[in-house]
Amino acid sequence: MFNLFNNSAQEKPQDVKAVREAFLVFIKQELQKLEGGEGTHIKGLQLCICCKPSEEFMYESAVFSAEENRFKNEIQRIADDFAIDLPENWTMETIFVEELPERGKRMEQLNAALCVKLPEHVSVVKSSTGYIKILTGEAEQSLYTLKSDNGRINIGRGRKAQGTDGFFRNNEIAFPDESSNECNKYISRQHAHIEWNNESASFMLFADEGGVPPRNKVKIRSKTDHNPVKLTFTELGFALTEGDQIILGESAVLEFSYNQ
Repeated sequence: MFNLFNNSAQEKPQDVKAVREAFLVFIKQELQKLEGGEGTHIKGLQLCICCKPSEEFMYESAVFSAEENRFKNEIQRIADDFAIDLPENWTMETIFVEELPERGKRMEQLNAALCVKLPEHVSVVKSSTGYIKILTGEAEQSLYTLKSDNGRINIGRGRKAQGTDGFFRNNEIAFPDESSNECNKYISRQHAHIEWNNESASFMLFADEGGVPPRNKVKIRSKTDHNPVKLTFTELGFALTEGDQIILGESAVLEFSYNQ
C-alpha cells in the first residue's frame, strides 16, 4: 500500500511499484486542489509520459496498461477518500509522448505531466470585442474594453507587480493598492489574465501564480450554470461566454459581456 502522505523522497523512482506510487501521490496532490465539489467540472485526466524506449515497459506496468480501468479505479479510490466529486463519466488516459505538453502540470520526480480536461463551450462567439464591468471592488475604471489584438490583458492589485522571477508586469485591469475597498485586499498582484484565442474564437480567462491554491482564488459562474468553476491550474484557460461573472479572491466580482 502506497503512503499518500510521504512526500520526502525527491529522487527518481527506480522500479514499477515506486513509479506507480509517485504517479498516485502526484495525482492525489493535484486532485486535492479540486476539493469542495470542483471536481465535478472536469471531463477527465490525461497523464503524459516522456521516457526512454527501454523504460516504457516499466511505466506501462506502473499504470496497469494491460488491465482496463485499473489505474483509473485507483485514482477514483483516492478521490473518494478525500471527498473529491469526480463526475460519473470522467475519463483517464495515459499516453507516451516525445515532448511534454506546455499546458500540463509537470512532476518533479519523473518526466511526466498531468493534463485536466475541462468542459468545452458549445456556444459560437462571433465578436472579437468584449467588455469587463466591475461589479464589486474598486478598479481604476468601471468598464474595460477588450480587443482580440490586445494580446495578454493582466488583472491584479496595483498597476505594476514584480514576480518571483524579478521581472515586472503591468496590470491593465488594476485594483489600486490605496483603495479602502475591502474586496481589493484579497486580489493578488498577479491574479489572472485574459487573452483572445483564435481557435475557439473567444476570450480565455487564465489564473496566474497569485490566483491558484494555496494563494487567492479565481472562480467563474455562468448564467446557465450556477455552480462556480474554480481555476486551479495556470495552464488551463476558461472560455468566457456572455454574462459570466468572474470572482477574484473572496468578493471582487467582474462581469464579462460581448455587448456593452
